[in-house]
Formats: sequence, structure tokens, C-alpha cells
Amino acid sequence: MARQGLDTLDGRMLRLLRERPREGLLEIARQLGVARGTLQARLDRLTGAGVVTGYGPDVDVAALGHVVEAFTTFEVDQPAREDITARLRAVPQILEAHIVTGPGDIWCRIAGTSNQHVQQVIDHVLEVPGVRRSTTVIALSAVIPFRVQPLVDEVAGPAGQADVRSG
Repeated sequence: MARQGLDTLDGRMLRLLRERPREGLLEIARQLGVARGTLQARLDRLTGAGVVTGYGPDVDVAALGHVVEAFTTFEVDQPAREDITARLRAVPQILEAHIVTGPGDIWCRIAGTSNQHVQQVIDHVLEVPGVRRSTTVIALSAVIPFRVQPLVDEVAGPAGQADVRSG
């Protein structure tokens, strides 16, 4: 199913929920010109379908003291991949991990308090049976941080169309 069955109203709703996460559903429904029950039913459908994956606050990793971000590719023995994934999941500094194509096997985004801390995390992972080697790059700055809003906007259409009513 294309776009997980999202229509323009779904996109506009997601845009407002992302722009104003603390605003109530009643107010967002008013801004969209739909009943609160309609909005709730759509939100429940999108949550059930896995489109909406969370409602928590975004947290700045650097504000937690993890000011160094690195991207590491680990080459692994394929039969051990499931066990390696379980071990990676237990390392809090690994923000995300992906099975990838190309010269590496598992790509990880790592946060550390310093370059040395990132090295300790990598060394810890290299001790896992089946992990053969790593290649790491340190991020200097984020020119485009992780985002999904442009995809939401693609579904929702141009911003400002009856999304935000003065009042």
C-alpha cells in the first residue's frame, strides 16, 4: 500500500502534532476543521499501523554529555549476526544499528562523552565473538539532523493551508 494509506488530512495532522506536540487533540482538530473523534480515530489507525511510533520528547544527546558522535561499520561473521545484534542492543551508547550492504555488515551510530569514550565502546564491541573489524568516522557537525518532517510535508501538501487558523 503506497504511503501506508496516508491521505492529505493524515499528513496535515502529523505536521501539526510534530510542530506542536504539547497542544491538545481538540485544538488540533479545530485547526484542521474536523471533529476530535475523527482526529483520534486517524491517530489510533496510524499508531496501530506503525506510522506513529512514539510520543516522547526528543532528547539532545549532547545535552546528556555525549558530545561526540561517530558512525562505525562492523564487519561480522554472518552466522553470529543475531547474537551480535543482541549484544549491540545492550550498549547504551549505540543509538542505532542497521544491517547494510557494501564493505561492512552492521552500521552503528555511536554517542560518546569523548573520542576516547567512543574508542572504548568500539573496543567493547570488537570483543564480541564474531565481530572481525571496524571502520569509524567521527561526525564534526550535523548539516541535516535526523528528520522526517519533509516526508510528512510531502503527504500533507504545502504548509499553511488551513492548518494554522488565526485566533
